[in-house]
Amino acid sequence: MTSASSVPPSQLSQRRTIRPIGAAAMYGIAFRGNHLIAIDSVKGHLLQIDPIGDNTKILNPRQVTDFVDATGLAIWGDTLWFTKEDSVYFCELGSLTPELFVTLSYPINGVAVWESTIYVACQKAGYILIFDRTTKRQITKFYAPGVGVENIAVQGEELWVCDQIEQTVYCLDRATGKIQFSVLTPFDSPTGLAILPASANDRATLYVAYASEEPYIRDNPNAEPSHELTYRDRTFIHPLDCHYDFVGRYALSNGYLIEMSYAEELFPLEEVELEQVEWQIALPAETARQKVRHVEPIGLPFTEIEKDGQRVAVFKFDTLKPDERHIFGWKALLEVRSIKHQLTPVDVERIPPLSPEFQARYLVDDDELAMDTAIVRRAAREAIGTETNLLRKIFKIRNYVYDKLSYGIKPHIDTPDVVLDRGIGSCGEYVGVLLALARLNGIACRTIGRYKCPTYAEQQGVPLQPDYNHVWLEFYVPGFGWLPMESNPDDLVDNGPYPSRFFMGLAWYHIEIGKGISFETVTSKGQPLPEEMSIGELALNHIRFTILEELPI
Repeated sequence: MTSASSVPPSQLSQRRTIRPIGAAAMYGIAFRGNHLIAIDSVKGHLLQIDPIGDNTKILNPRQVTDFVDATGLAIWGDTLWFTKEDSVYFCELGSLTPELFVTLSYPINGVAVWESTIYVACQKAGYILIFDRTTKRQITKFYAPGVGVENIAVQGEELWVCDQIEQTVYCLDRATGKIQFSVLTPFDSPTGLAILPASANDRATLYVAYASEEPYIRDNPNAEPSHELTYRDRTFIHPLDCHYDFVGRYALSNGYLIEMSYAEELFPLEEVELEQVEWQIALPAETARQKVRHVEPIGLPFTEIEKDGQRVAVFKFDTLKPDERHIFGWKALLEVRSIKHQLTPVDVERIPPLSPEFQARYLVDDDELAMDTAIVRRAAREAIGTETNLLRKIFKIRNYVYDKLSYGIKPHIDTPDVVLDRGIGSCGEYVGVLLALARLNGIACRTIGRYKCPTYAEQQGVPLQPDYNHVWLEFYVPGFGWLPMESNPDDLVDNGPYPSRFFMGLAWYHIEIGKGISFETVTSKGQPLPEEMSIGELALNHIRFTILEELPI
């Protein structure tokens, strides 16, 4: 499993979501033969799970208290290893009587075993510590790759790490700790991982456990009204597909076939009459992680044009009268996957200069970015300090903006100077500030969006509607190309450390539409709409996603 853990399409039906009966929060998982062994940290159950039918057996009916709050889990031979609070324990599978291996000064999150070497993950220390089984002495340590609580597994020469906050699985060299590549997981809060070794008919498969809480509407007959919001445990295990493209320097992970539709319902707030109307709506882009299988019109036919390399649907009306009503738009069938680009600061030390064409187009204030104001120019200087490396500069700019802003939804987009002064911004305002600071520091940037599919991958065949639109940006690295960077979703805690899951990465639910161009424009007689009239005052938009199936790599 050096660069991939995928399965042929014919085997996909066997690679299913595993939902053990009665489990509350699974953390460490490991394979023993064809069964999964998992720790339920809440209940203290050591579970044996059939991956095909979810049949579940409690292996420690009389030792439950020994395993409450346990997290990491590993099996080597007939010995089971687990972590609990600040200690690592081991026991024989036949007796399940824990013996202490080592105790640290901080809580221990995960454990992995390969022959006589014991790997221990400790978020508080910020390291993966390596011990010798015989002497119980620490041999060396590696930097932990993420910022959240991590769990680990080992197979051959690879050490695999999952991070709950980063929503990421890292593949490390077991000997050096160097990151080979990383991939985004299709669900949030990964809490454990296990590797099913390769068989004669299949490749090795990586399974990831997830544990969190989910909101749901409860029908309470004793309340009025009877429906109330509450939360319940959510835990399951799902195979993780991943493939590293050595040439493109990016890694792909689990993908889905999605039907997306975008339509406008003509419904003006005031009586208006427009002549020679041209209504343009951007179409989904073709990228390394997003493939467009098919596009068709909704309601009315459209012609297609290309604008700056992007596909755009054009709807034309001779006259739009005050009492006229239409529904029009497009429906697309998309293959979407998660992507994580694998560039490092060392890779960009000797990049060529930005071309004059890109400087003229992507380093200017072309969207009310307030790049000439004192507060924005000062922020641009403070953000990077003395840094000269492009990748480190854009990362420092992101972290600076996260330090200065908190997320909040507003009915309209203010300019970066206003946003920086206020300290609160929507996703679009985060993008504006990031664009301004990056461009002032010589980094070419452009906007991208426009919607995210609701993240309910298990709800296949059910129409889903997003609550909001969403925008992020791409920055350009000469010699490598455009790389994505989210606007605000990684701004999770005050003053960091911030996760980097969406720095040079996008999840499967990001839908790329209109790179560097306006998503939607309306002209009448070749002229833009009057300032007092907006698209939102002319029509209601309807956005729908339907997740059809999971795709193999």
